[in-house]
Amino acid sequence: MALRRARILADATLVFTLAVILWGAFVRATGSGAGCGSHWPMCNGEVLPRAPSIATMIELTHRVTSGLSLLSVVALLFAVRRAFAVGHLARKAAGWSVALMLVEAALGAGLVLFEKVAGDKSHSRALWMGAHLVNTTLLVGAIGLVCWAVRRETAPTLRRTGRAAYLLFSGLGAMLAVGVTGAIAALGDTLFPARNLAEGLAQDLDPSAHLFVQLRVIHPFLATAGALHLLIVAATFGRSTDASTRRFAAQVGLGAAAQVSIGVINLLLAAPVALQLLHLLAADLLWLSLVGLTASALSSPLTSHDEKTASAQPTAPAT
Repeated sequence: MALRRARILADATLVFTLAVILWGAFVRATGSGAGCGSHWPMCNGEVLPRAPSIATMIELTHRVTSGLSLLSVVALLFAVRRAFAVGHLARKAAGWSVALMLVEAALGAGLVLFEKVAGDKSHSRALWMGAHLVNTTLLVGAIGLVCWAVRRETAPTLRRTGRAAYLLFSGLGAMLAVGVTGAIAALGDTLFPARNLAEGLAQDLDPSAHLFVQLRVIHPFLATAGALHLLIVAATFGRSTDASTRRFAAQVGLGAAAQVSIGVINLLLAAPVALQLLHLLAADLLWLSLVGLTASALSSPLTSHDEKTASAQPTAPAT
């Protein structure tokens, strides 16, 4: 019973956390981050603001759901501790989830208290956004790892060395780098919107343009290199003798192709909010697939065929 409860709670926590992340992106895209002023955890100096504006309701909803997300990972930690013995990967990953969620709350509070929200165009906001993106991505990965580990009754052990580990960990690092540039690009789209592709390109090529606009041109190139890297990863482990590894590899390959397609459409349509949210969701799902592939591949017995396949792969593009 404890095991089943842990599995259900892990899945529910992951889905809810993804929803909170998407709502947070909606807060940024609509410029509602200052909806509660520079107050935290209060909203405009009140627990429940009277006659709130739409921006206030959007930001307040994000704060409430973020608080519920924190409670859910704490509940998950207790559930996993009841279901598994000391040393099990699920317990470790659940502990990482709580720690990362606390950091997430601190970063969110910092964004509000230091007014790195809404129309703020300071260069330091990019650093805050980058840190926030990296922590959020690691948080999603930790919860995803819990979802994977709670389905293994025996404690899985992950190898940390070898060609396979290098290929997978470099893929994870590439996704983090692409995610940071994507966050800055999305911030540029929000602060300096373009009505169409031609206007956006003109902004990008303007030497007097704001730093966020100049930096957003990097994202498509880095994303393309990262996608090629992930396709190499998918091809490598798609020939594994382990069925679970092959399934995750297929998801990574399809996810990388889907992300590139959504990114191209997003660029052509000048980044509408709905498409930005879809792009972010697809990125999170691709990240979860890569985390699952990493866990599956590095915990499965590596046959001589798998070692030979990983060794024979070409070097991934620099990211």
